[in-house]
Amino acid sequence: MLSRLIPAAGWLSTYRKEDIRGDLNAGLTVGVMLIPQGMAYAMIAGLEPVYGLYAALVPLFIYALFGTSRQLAVGPVAMVSLLVAAGITEFADQGTDAYIGLALSLAFLSGSIQLLLGLCRFGFATRLLSHPVLGGFTSAAALIIGLNQLKYLLGIPIPRSNNVFSILATAADQLGDIHLLTLGFGVIGIVLLVGLRRWRPTFPAALLSVVLGTLVVYVFGLDGQGVQIVGIVPRGLPKVGLPSLSLSEWTDLLPAALAISLVGFMESVAVAKAFASKHRYRVDANKELVALGLSNVIGAFFQAYPTTGGFSRTAVNDQAGARTPLATIISGVVVGLTLLFLTPLFYYLPKALLASVVMVAVSGLIDWKEARFLLKTSAPDLILFVLTFGATLLLGIEEGILVGVAASILTVLQQASTPHTARLGRLPGTTAYRNRIRFPDADLPSGIEVLRIDASLFFANVDHLRDQLEMIVRETPELRGIVLDAYPINRLDATAVHSLVSIVEELTAKQIAIYFAGVKGPVMDMFHRSGLEAAVGSDRFFGDIHSAVEAAQAESS
Repeated sequence: MLSRLIPAAGWLSTYRKEDIRGDLNAGLTVGVMLIPQGMAYAMIAGLEPVYGLYAALVPLFIYALFGTSRQLAVGPVAMVSLLVAAGITEFADQGTDAYIGLALSLAFLSGSIQLLLGLCRFGFATRLLSHPVLGGFTSAAALIIGLNQLKYLLGIPIPRSNNVFSILATAADQLGDIHLLTLGFGVIGIVLLVGLRRWRPTFPAALLSVVLGTLVVYVFGLDGQGVQIVGIVPRGLPKVGLPSLSLSEWTDLLPAALAISLVGFMESVAVAKAFASKHRYRVDANKELVALGLSNVIGAFFQAYPTTGGFSRTAVNDQAGARTPLATIISGVVVGLTLLFLTPLFYYLPKALLASVVMVAVSGLIDWKEARFLLKTSAPDLILFVLTFGATLLLGIEEGILVGVAASILTVLQQASTPHTARLGRLPGTTAYRNRIRFPDADLPSGIEVLRIDASLFFANVDHLRDQLEMIVRETPELRGIVLDAYPINRLDATAVHSLVSIVEELTAKQIAIYFAGVKGPVMDMFHRSGLEAAVGSDRFFGDIHSAVEAAQAESS
């Protein structure tokens, strides 16, 4: 019972000695990786680098207790950091206490939404973000994130913007002012990160880059030559408390909180499921919502801005040998020790190197493979991908998500209201009936048509059935009987029943008999209770299509 409420009770009670080596190695590796990444991602969110370390502390311990994934590495991620900045920049200036307060409150609010959805078992609600929508959004957001780092990489002032064209235009106007020393740090950082990642994915390349860059700046005094550095990073654990906001401020944060809660969970659960499948266990989507929600709610009281599970760190966690969430706890301990004793070492850290960490990390978020896959397989999904991608680039982060979700819902409604139908024919020498478009040799007796509708019937799609039947009547002047293959129909609502009665009456008036084949028990019960069975005639219901066709042929001859 305890393990159902607190999943950590389950894995702690069955913990094996042979798992400790993998968990220790993975925890140390990811903890070291988290330090530069967290600081870099905090900059994306418009916060001082130390808030990235705060976000990589308490949330890790909370998720380890309540999460169901053994490998998921929780903490600050680029996507959520961008959503934080997009959601609060219009309400406060970066660097101010008000801005920090809104960021921390956003963690509390988005976490509360996730927690509520999880407790109400509404994990399915996150499916509003389909895979093409999420792919289009993350690809566009990756470009926005990367281009917003140009000011640190080039050493020129570029105002933060969600419009990539504005960023590029501003950068182009200042090409002559690029600080070459700063650019050199950034380029070397990118080359080092990419090279080391290809050579050995688990190697803490970001930390090595940060250490080397910091030493070079310190030894040669490059901060005095225009290289921007992080400066003072406060030492010590985060203070406890939550900023007090007015009701109007909480209301202002709600759209961003909804976006963060949905996008953060989608990213996290997709990663968790991928690694759970690899190691042959299951994650519980509702418990994951609760775990992430608690991580954000409790983390907000310890100065953590919104967090979620990230792919790159989870992959490293897995490759380094993580077997249980103990690895996540060890990573949190590493970050905590860094906050207590090591933050002065980051004083001379060049911001260009943190920018290179961000740019390399988000480059993997541009989903070219998904776009190529959709181009081959599904035009409607490709349209969703491109529409969300374009809306995010042209309109903004939150607007892009809303456009994607709205387009997804409209697509679902369109598909539900116009289900697939097929006009069937009999394969020669058999009693099997197939789609005549796919099987041109399939045939039917003169004056008989067989129609299959691949959906349950309800108010939104029953008119589509009527349209198909009317088209058959128009195209077949000699029509005397229609067989409706009802096997795919699992349920009817009242509107569908009324429409079917009307259809039967209209066909009867035209001296066209209708027959039903393969009606399932629950649907037949509805036919009987509603009087539809009597309207059609109980002798016109058959267990299979061929029997219905033979009856229609005999009656029309």
